[in-house]
Amino acid sequence: MAEYKIKYKSNNNVVYSCKYHVIWCPKYRRDVLKDGADIRLKEIIQEVCSEFGAEVLEMEIMPDHVHLLVEVDPQFGIAKLVKNIKGRSSRILRQEFRWCRTRIPTLWTNSWFVSTIGGAPLEVVKQYIEQQKHV
Repeated sequence: MAEYKIKYKSNNNVVYSCKYHVIWCPKYRRDVLKDGADIRLKEIIQEVCSEFGAEVLEMEIMPDHVHLLVEVDPQFGIAKLVKNIKGRSSRILRQEFRWCRTRIPTLWTNSWFVSTIGGAPLEVVKQYIEQQKHV
C-alpha cells in the first residue's frame, strides 16, 4: 500500500488540512454545462478559489453537474466558498451563455453535496473525479 503523507497549510492562527469533495447541479439537472460554458465555469471556479485562498485539487465539469475537490481554510469555510462560486458563476454564465437563462429560471439548485476527505486516500478520490468524464 502506498504511503500517504498529509501536507498541512497554515494562516496566522491555524495549521490545517481541510479537503472537501463538493458536487452541485444546475436547476432541474439540465445539461447546460457544455459548448464552452464548461470551460468558462472552470475558469470562474479557479478565479474564486484563488481569490479566497482555496486550492483546487481536482475538478470535473459534466453537462449536468460539477465535481470539485478543494482545500479550504477552515476559518473561511467551505459553505462560504461554495456560495461565492455558485453566485459568481451563475451571474457570469447567464450573461455569457443564453441557454443558461432560457432553459432554466436560475442556474443552480440551492442544494449541494459536500464530504470531507479523511477516510479515503486523496489519490482515490482524485481518480474517482477524473473518471467521471468516462462514465
